[in-house]
Amino acid sequence: GEVGFESWLGGGIEFTGNAGVWAPMSGDPELGLVYLPVESATGDRYGGDRPGDNLFSDSIVAVDIKTGERQWHYQLTHHDIWDWDIPSAPVLSDLPNGRKILMSVTKQNWVYTFDRETGEPIWPIEEQPVPAGDVPGEWYSPTQPFPTRPAPYDRQGFTEDDLIDWTPEIRALALEAIEGFRLAPSVYTPPSLADADDGTRGVLTLPSATGGANWEGSAIDPETGILYVPSRTALAVMSLGKDEDSDLDLSAAFGVRVPRVQGLEIVKPPYGRITAIDMNSGDHLWMIANADTPDQIKNHRLLEGVDIERTGIPTRSGIFVTKTLLFVGEGTGGRGASPIFRAVDKATGEIIAELDLPNNQSGLPFTYEHDGKQYLAMFVSGGGQAAELVAYALP
Repeated sequence: GEVGFESWLGGGIEFTGNAGVWAPMSGDPELGLVYLPVESATGDRYGGDRPGDNLFSDSIVAVDIKTGERQWHYQLTHHDIWDWDIPSAPVLSDLPNGRKILMSVTKQNWVYTFDRETGEPIWPIEEQPVPAGDVPGEWYSPTQPFPTRPAPYDRQGFTEDDLIDWTPEIRALALEAIEGFRLAPSVYTPPSLADADDGTRGVLTLPSATGGANWEGSAIDPETGILYVPSRTALAVMSLGKDEDSDLDLSAAFGVRVPRVQGLEIVKPPYGRITAIDMNSGDHLWMIANADTPDQIKNHRLLEGVDIERTGIPTRSGIFVTKTLLFVGEGTGGRGASPIFRAVDKATGEIIAELDLPNNQSGLPFTYEHDGKQYLAMFVSGGGQAAELVAYALP
């Protein structure tokens, strides 16, 4: 039969939707391959009606551009019940050592790295046991693929050690806020019921289903092989209930809110970051917060007199790398984002300059040449204002 059919048990493939491609694709014209970042199957948080690993959901699939034939594939998440679908176009690069690689940044904060011609992992990816849950009717994969390198570029899993503790009072309030929830020490701790038998309302987990990394992806310096990854640290509740308007047995219960401490995030900062990773070795080089500490934290009454390090913000930071600098915007999608665009030293993460934009940067910056001069351009929007395109000349 068709390849992958055996990974859909109980006939789930006959009626399950999605497992398409919503993120942009990448292509290598020399190899004649296009790389598909395939999404998860229907039922982002519940898969009891689609038991099995569910190929080719959550997979990188390399397809011959002329024939449409599959050349290789690798599934990054088996039987996805976290909405860990692949959010951005795979990044293709030829390293200084000549190796042609494909890098896929993910919501769960790993960079999966492959030889883009053969699909062979550059570093070992190990199948490791993961916890099962107790949701009636659910099917749980006993293992998931864990990259051995590079290390995760943002936090994975949530325990009491991750709670804010700027003061004893804040720590106590954070502990109180998580009462009634289960905690997810593993990035693969599964969802639970909103009305579980133990009285809990769901599982608190890091990262959220929006990442980690998301559609903004990452940027590679082709001369050095250094990958720059923007990510956000945002807590989420994974909770399931019965939607009477759905024919699914269970689906995400979005009415359960993420707890806060008087408006403060209950996890420790940074809430957004930029990480530099040497893809020649898989080593992390540096990490910085993606923004300054926003006013709602600096001026919070519970933090009066407390020295707060630069926290960053949980937004979608659009980045762009040039021959000399890395450019970082604060983006949109989170409280406290400001219209500041920064030039960063690629080697150290030091902020070189800051530029005030007319509005918050959205989407991704891009570059072009005109009359022998390079320009950097981006869309800006937000605050009820119409979007506009702005461009700046580079020295």
